[in-house]
Amino acid sequence: MGGVMLQVEGRTAVVTGAGSGIGRAIALTLARAGAGVCVADVDGQAACRVAAEIAGAQGRALAVTVDVRDPSAVRAMVDEAVRSFGSLDILVNNAGLQYVCPVHEFPEEKWEQLVGVMLTGTFLCTKYALPHMMSRGWGRVVNISSAHGLVASPYKSAYVAAKHGVVGFTRAVALEVARYGITVNAVCPAYVRTPLVEGQIADQARVHGISEEEVVERILLEPAAVKRLLEPEEVASFVLYLCTDLGGGMTGAAYPLDLGWTAR
Repeated sequence: MGGVMLQVEGRTAVVTGAGSGIGRAIALTLARAGAGVCVADVDGQAACRVAAEIAGAQGRALAVTVDVRDPSAVRAMVDEAVRSFGSLDILVNNAGLQYVCPVHEFPEEKWEQLVGVMLTGTFLCTKYALPHMMSRGWGRVVNISSAHGLVASPYKSAYVAAKHGVVGFTRAVALEVARYGITVNAVCPAYVRTPLVEGQIADQARVHGISEEEVVERILLEPAAVKRLLEPEEVASFVLYLCTDLGGGMTGAAYPLDLGWTAR
């Protein structure tokens, strides 16, 4: 970045799915850059642990337990963040989960859960956050999609459908709110070293009938040009850039952070 310090001093951020993995890294990174952070997760204990990490580093944090599929819970989360910090400037829609299964055997309740959390949840959080940004004439919405929001893999129909939906939602909302000084972007990472990905390895081994080592080599890393997993901090650093004033010219886009996966 040419020595430029990335700062969001005085801003307030809500990060969903912030109890672990990518969300935790984003919450910690935004806090270090000066933001007050509402650490939101369906696992309230995990949210509290991350909020305590931020507070222990002299940052400002609030832990909120929320199921992003629940409109009343989302509205309460946004209200609590604004009440605690005085504003809501940044929203990172990160909450997500995975289920690996052939589509003809895919449990309908799992389809509803995945699409509900990742697509409907992104809509609800954005809906209730935007008025606060619009009133201030500044805002940043960052939706964590996936390389699977740009391309597909077998046995992940719900995840791929939801993440593609997030990309389309991102583009539509960016056009609606640009005149208010709000940017809306999607980040599309390849496989990141998180508990979600580690949990997938066993599922993929079961579905494909191969060993876990083969899953990593033949499935997770095969499509990438750079043969490694991303680290959560790599995603968090890019999200921070999008949330600064320097990122103000970037909106309505889906940015691959995919180790060369979609270059093919």
